[in-house]
Amino acid sequence: MSIIQIRGLRMTYGTKVAVDGLDLDVAEGEILGILGPNGAGKTTTVECIAGLRRPGEGSVQVASLDPYVDRTAITPLMGVQLQQAGLQAKLTVREALELYASFYDHPRDGLELAERLGLSESIDVRYAKLSGGQQQRLAIALALIGRPRIALLDELSTGLDPRSRRDVWGLVEEAREGGATVILVTHLMEEAHRLCDRLALIDHGRITAIDSPEGLVARSAAPTIMAFTPSQPVDTGALWDLTGVTDVRQHGERIELAGDDDSVTAALGWLARHDVRVGRLRVTESTLDDAYLDLTGDPVLTEEN
Repeated sequence: MSIIQIRGLRMTYGTKVAVDGLDLDVAEGEILGILGPNGAGKTTTVECIAGLRRPGEGSVQVASLDPYVDRTAITPLMGVQLQQAGLQAKLTVREALELYASFYDHPRDGLELAERLGLSESIDVRYAKLSGGQQQRLAIALALIGRPRIALLDELSTGLDPRSRRDVWGLVEEAREGGATVILVTHLMEEAHRLCDRLALIDHGRITAIDSPEGLVARSAAPTIMAFTPSQPVDTGALWDLTGVTDVRQHGERIELAGDDDSVTAALGWLARHDVRVGRLRVTESTLDDAYLDLTGDPVLTEEN
């Protein structure tokens, strides 16, 4: 059952079209990732779901309510962490957690959240004195403190170190296990692959693909690469004729074969039938990074970026 329904959403800023006739259904209890290049319309879409913007055209329904018109009814159901947001500079971490907890009937323990997110030692530090990463972790705590039915998380891992990132991922997984629906805007492929049930790729304000992470990888045109050193000379021309093979190259003793998954099985079978032993075998399959780049042309982010 869909808890979020978007039909024909169109948003413009002057002559710029940010979202162009977007349709989307999000099932209750799923984590939906939204991927796409900068300026593709991801944040605008999330802001419409949050009720922060009125759709220029089309409709947005959240739990059968219009989030812009019925904001008072929607607020207790939703936790929001936006890419660019802030708090009053003199507010401490403790005060922020207590304030946001007061908005909900059955909030989480703010001090427990602070400990989980590495904020305990900064509990009485004012917002303006927090580092960028600490501000980000506080924003995530505030989005989740109300045990929201729907959590909107925009660039969840921005500014977080690898350990903090994994702590946050654990909290998101716990929220989903508790029944929450999560929309996650991200550029981090590891995050998308680990957390998301489905991924929607948005480009130029439209959804260009939507599928499970594995489904998007399967759609990718990126080939499977098999590289090996044969125990004796091999007729590379014969390898070209094998099922699924799209390219064969030889670099000194090494042979590199490109194709689909069937090409690996076919090549290994051919080599075995011709008594060729395979040394230093390496098989590289398509990844979500490959699929994203293939479908959008946009660079991906890794922890090293």
